[in-house]
Amino acid sequence: MGFRKPSKIQERALPLLLKNPPSNLIGQSQSGTGKTAAFVLNMLSRVDLNSKQPQALVLAPTRELAKQIAGVANIMGTFLQDSGLKVFEAIPQTLPPRGQPIQAQVIVGTPGTVMDLVQRRRQLDVKGIRVLTLDEADNMLDLQGMGDQCKRVKNLLPKTVQVVLFSATFPQHVLEFASLFAPSANQITLEVEKLTVKGIKQMYLDCNSDEEKYNALVKFYGLMTIASSIIFVHRRDTAAEIERRMTAEGHKVASLTGALEGVQRDEVFNRFRTGEAKVLIATNVLSRGIDVQTVTMVINYDIPETVDRQPDYETYLHRIGRTGRFGRTGAALNFVHDKRSWNHLMAICGHYGVEPTKLDTDDWDNVERVLKGVMKNARNVVPESAQQIKEEGMAD
Repeated sequence: MGFRKPSKIQERALPLLLKNPPSNLIGQSQSGTGKTAAFVLNMLSRVDLNSKQPQALVLAPTRELAKQIAGVANIMGTFLQDSGLKVFEAIPQTLPPRGQPIQAQVIVGTPGTVMDLVQRRRQLDVKGIRVLTLDEADNMLDLQGMGDQCKRVKNLLPKTVQVVLFSATFPQHVLEFASLFAPSANQITLEVEKLTVKGIKQMYLDCNSDEEKYNALVKFYGLMTIASSIIFVHRRDTAAEIERRMTAEGHKVASLTGALEGVQRDEVFNRFRTGEAKVLIATNVLSRGIDVQTVTMVINYDIPETVDRQPDYETYLHRIGRTGRFGRTGAALNFVHDKRSWNHLMAICGHYGVEPTKLDTDDWDNVERVLKGVMKNARNVVPESAQQIKEEGMAD
């Protein structure tokens, strides 16, 4: 897989995860530093391949992230497959016929589907589960619906289960609940100022209106297709409208929101992952955990905000973390068009101790030069290995 040495989070977490008897862990590290590999290695080291009984369970907030984690488990478990390793994706529209028990040591899925398989369909036997991992754990435990489902799933598992929680962000109120969910856990946490990856150049564009935002977006299209880019919006209808207008103007873009059915979502995301569509317009459904190595630019078309219209610090960090992964550089471009979006961006940047660069829309040639420079650097992988994280600001 090209790994030469562990990242800081792997260096610190793996000895704690792998020691016996197993102990719980709450792990925090910046986006793109190898958290998935750490918890997958722990699971693969603990399963008994002589048994087809489910033994490790991962819960993730979206089908895209669950499928990605299952993919990592299959790649890392390549040399265990001849010995009988099976990984099952517990996501909607992919379930086996009713009455057919699931025979796989590793189960990766979304909380609602896992609950359905265990309690209603009775196809997933969880009596032998040894490890429960929550990826994007702060999001999972903080959302009312998923938080309740995660607790219900955990209550169905053996009391001896090892609980592992990983995320790039853990707000204090969630961390307190996480400590109850994973009692007596070892904790690896970061100060807020160390959460942003310094390899991501953060910039903003001051627009006068929504229409000016769209016109700026069209001007950036050529730069966005140098590699791959994600445009994040707040609402599904905004995503649909941008996709409609850009497609009508001859630009090749794709849109991924929760409005799509699961299979449609898979098709859109596969087009993006394979490079068939280089520009993806998405809501927050894709803001967490997704790792597409070619993403060099993230555009916050709408500055992220909470349901009560406050600055959403955690979502901002997860969105821009789709680029600048594994020691690469990347670009995060924020559009502001009114006082509220400006105030929200400044509050977010102040929270993380970041000073964003203002791009001058009166000099588009210079804007293009700046962004091309960032994009060129973003395509260069760290020489020794993709896993070697720079000590300064990028290591945890």
